[in-house]
Amino acid sequence: MSARRWPVITFALIAINLGAFLLTHDALEQQQRELGRLKLHLVLLAATHPELKVPSGVEDVIDAVKDHYPKEWEQLQTTHRRALDDWDANMLQNGDKEALQTELNSLSSELERVREGSIAEKYAFVPAHPSAISYFTANFLHGGWLHLLGNMWFLWLAGFVLEDFWGRLLYLTLYLLSGVAALAFNAWLNPGSIVPTLGASGAVAALMGAFLVRFPRMRIEMLWWIFARVRFQAPAYWLLPAWLVMEIFYGSILGQSTGVAHWAHVGGFVFGAFAALALRYSGLEHKANRKIEAKLTFESEPEIQQANQLIDGGELGQARTILRNFLKRKSDSVDALNLLCQIHRHQPAECAPLLATLCAVHLKTGEMELAWTSYEEFLKAGGASLPCATWLELCRGLEKEECFERALTEYEKLASTYPAERQSILAQLSAGRLCLKRLNRPERALALFEAAQRSTVPHLDWEQSILAGIREAKMARPQASAAAATIAGSSNLVLSTPASAAPSSTQPVTSER
Repeated sequence: MSARRWPVITFALIAINLGAFLLTHDALEQQQRELGRLKLHLVLLAATHPELKVPSGVEDVIDAVKDHYPKEWEQLQTTHRRALDDWDANMLQNGDKEALQTELNSLSSELERVREGSIAEKYAFVPAHPSAISYFTANFLHGGWLHLLGNMWFLWLAGFVLEDFWGRLLYLTLYLLSGVAALAFNAWLNPGSIVPTLGASGAVAALMGAFLVRFPRMRIEMLWWIFARVRFQAPAYWLLPAWLVMEIFYGSILGQSTGVAHWAHVGGFVFGAFAALALRYSGLEHKANRKIEAKLTFESEPEIQQANQLIDGGELGQARTILRNFLKRKSDSVDALNLLCQIHRHQPAECAPLLATLCAVHLKTGEMELAWTSYEEFLKAGGASLPCATWLELCRGLEKEECFERALTEYEKLASTYPAERQSILAQLSAGRLCLKRLNRPERALALFEAAQRSTVPHLDWEQSILAGIREAKMARPQASAAAATIAGSSNLVLSTPASAAPSSTQPVTSER
């Protein structure tokens, strides 16, 4: 993947996260240990001696344990339990109510003092009592190096291409709003939690959701090391939803007990996906992309700049002349073709050939998403058939992106549209191979290979490939029938099988994400 300009905002976000981590990590770690000790002792003393009066300001700690962990609270209420540390052992042996109340008051005062200076209490997100600033600051705090590096790696992978696609301002706005939405969703599902939530992963999950919407067929290379090194590629439309399902599963079964705010990931991902759809269909994305293209071309091509200014001023005729002359010199200029399409958007007969050329240019540079978009606009403009060489390349691109059904349709349309061209035979051979190897349709593959054999176009050099395809298709027919029968039989068995009992779920605590 590549970008048209430097991803300044993504670099800045990574730098801010890294700087915030270096400035706060040691203090945050120390403060959290101290807060954990004080809260534990406060809960132990209040549970073992319920007759003591809990000072105001720390009741939320006691109430959170009562509400979220009622069984554990009940177990702590007996003096016959095992002591957790030396301090707890002394308190269990102490029968002086006045001394115990003094100790409880002292713990409460110390806890309030530590809380006042705590980075997590001020700037991390606490669902039970969130501050307005924590909706933003929590997204720039991290609990450890692995936590930070994991988030920053995925921020880079998804962020730099979206920044290039949306523009810097739109991208930054969506990133910040995504962090807010992820934290709000997590608080909605854990309303009484007093455990601070921090980290950029809610906002990063939103970028992943947006990436899925905008680049669903983009293939992502994965390296998975469990017991052995496994390296594979998977399209975004398969990989990212699988990750989302895992987060929903972990959030439902484990809750916050893993120390990961899974529901913040889910909320961020869903928000990012819907935001990407809104940007796409509202036209904001298109406007932002046009501004980026205009800014880039203004710096390099004065003719494009002049034509764009003429279009804005309504001088379409002059702009058209400048662009036509420019294309004679630089026939693969995407900017010139896009501007001409804009001029002729209400003239389908003029616009369709330009979109066909634009599709060919995008195919040449390997931009399959843009090529397919150009082809769809070509069809909407009334275009019937691309030039056969461009069409064949588009079909191959679809096949490479694993859009097998659409590739098959386009191969067959190409073959029927250009029966007297050699590309028609290549299209039939490719479609036949697709039916045979990918779609398990030997009958259709056989028809395609036989049609290629009957073609009046000279094809002696492909005769052996055609005959091999016919033989393979004929051999595959009985196997396909047997497979269909097996599937039909197994489906009958499934229908008669009683449903198994659903497993019960548990819901335990949060920390960082």
